[in-house]
Amino acid sequence: MFQFKQFTVQQDRCAMKIGTDSVLLGAWCPIDNNPFSVLDIGAGTGVLSLMLAQRSNAEQIDSLEIDENAYEQCVDNFENSPWSDRLFCFHAGLDEFIEEPEDEYDLIISNPPFYSEDYKSDNLQRDLARFQDALPFENLVEAAEVLLSENGIFAVIIPFKEEEKFTELCAKVELFPVKITRVKGSQNTPIIRSLLAFKRYELATLLVDELTIEIARHHYTDDYIELTKEFYLKM
Repeated sequence: MFQFKQFTVQQDRCAMKIGTDSVLLGAWCPIDNNPFSVLDIGAGTGVLSLMLAQRSNAEQIDSLEIDENAYEQCVDNFENSPWSDRLFCFHAGLDEFIEEPEDEYDLIISNPPFYSEDYKSDNLQRDLARFQDALPFENLVEAAEVLLSENGIFAVIIPFKEEEKFTELCAKVELFPVKITRVKGSQNTPIIRSLLAFKRYELATLLVDELTIEIARHHYTDDYIELTKEFYLKM
């Protein structure tokens, strides 16, 4: 169980537990377009949808989860939250979801699986959650092209080393970065993650910055505390 300030997430049936990546993305994701509708692709526990329910006034927050155990847990987490009337989870793969799209979304968010190494573990559920072949970046970008509303925002967190490739994939479908934050664990470590937000039109100035999480072990930077204080109990 993971206790946040305004909601609780059960995660015993999910291969992918809540980590810093999800909390970063959920707290960082731009919502300056006041989204009415949100789509969380690869929902897992549903934490991103729950964070956006807390942060925004979106009335329609849909989630997509292919793994049955994770899907059932996501539904339970939604039902037990203060925003159960705004949250809905589909048990489906992305390919079937976009075959007959019914809605456009003002915000599409994803913390996609991105371990593309060749080895697999003996745990198929965890592999599905962790490995990129379960949700290739190409499929994710294609879904954003199809499902994003005219003024919508598409936001992801990916490994820094994949940033250029991902941005190029988006450019091919005329999705342009509007905000990039590169994340380091501590001041003396390399950049490990990229938080990326895209729109259907280019801005004159692209906002690019850096975020460092810790000064020392469990001693967080002011920037990280400011970003996550509405969620973490001890921030």
